Amino acid sequence: MTAFLLPPALINAEGEVRRAGFELEFSGLDVASSAEATAAAVGGSPYAKSPASWRVDSPLGTFKIELDWRFLHKLAGNNPQSKRADHLLESLSQAASLVVPVEVICPPLAMNNLAPLNDLTNALRRAGAKGTEESPIAAYGTHINPELPALDSATIVRYLKAFALLQWWLVEQHHINTTRKLSPYIDLYAESYLHKVLTYNTPSQEQLIDDYLHANHSRNRALDLLPLFAYLDEKRVRAEMGDEKINPRPTLHYRLPNCQIDDPNWSLAQEWQHYCTLERLANRPKALAELANDFRAADRPVLGVSRPAWVEHVDLWRNENLA
Repeated sequence: MTAFLLPPALINAEGEVRRAGFELEFSGLDVASSAEATAAAVGGSPYAKSPASWRVDSPLGTFKIELDWRFLHKLAGNNPQSKRADHLLESLSQAASLVVPVEVICPPLAMNNLAPLNDLTNALRRAGAKGTEESPIAAYGTHINPELPALDSATIVRYLKAFALLQWWLVEQHHINTTRKLSPYIDLYAESYLHKVLTYNTPSQEQLIDDYLHANHSRNRALDLLPLFAYLDEKRVRAEMGDEKINPRPTLHYRLPNCQIDDPNWSLAQEWQHYCTLERLANRPKALAELANDFRAADRPVLGVSRPAWVEHVDLWRNENLA
């Protein structure tokens, strides 16, 4: 079993071990069965909030197990005492488990204590969870929400630059399923925005947020910074994004990996390992500056940077500089 790597910056600004949350999307199980499997894996107690939403309280924290269907959640929330609504929700949730993903939302765990997630994915696999390859129309994914080591603009810029330089390469490393590539949920940053990011020296928080909102007016980005920016300045983000479902938190929202939970050779630790390439680059300023210079040098008039050539360059450069 692949072990979870430790990032080079393990401690946050408060002197505590950084934490990371994970979200898993899959089908093949109803919500209740998913909650029971989760509880067995983490030593917790499952209980229903509604037929479409369960919780598991455990020593690791509270796990949320939900059917990812806003209509069901709305019915459950608006009619919590209605037996008819509960019956409808239960029937719909059982049928929808075949086509609408169930989502397991893990509590934030210390980055040096992520191993229990292996037990979780194994338990869900044994219970019958099916992942990305199961459906030709559903783009089941894995989301990673790593806490940043600090929330100053300089730190955010380092992580943003690292992703900007690695985003094309990371798509190849994660072996993104074709359905997910074609879906709108993990759109990459436009090349024009990459160049803007690479010009940053010491931008203000306001400039960072405004530039991001102007270029990325959507939650559907492979690296979604809206939760982070809403945590830092919710009023500014809400003024631009309106009532979009954004959960403010001091983390990145990394949405790239597939969820191949039914494959015994797949693990969250592997996906975390690819993400940690970003961590290593973000915390090596000289290497970050060198690769940024290479990207600017690779820009061609009108044509821009060749994506295949850049992926090859990053692969070779990484083996020499980040190994």
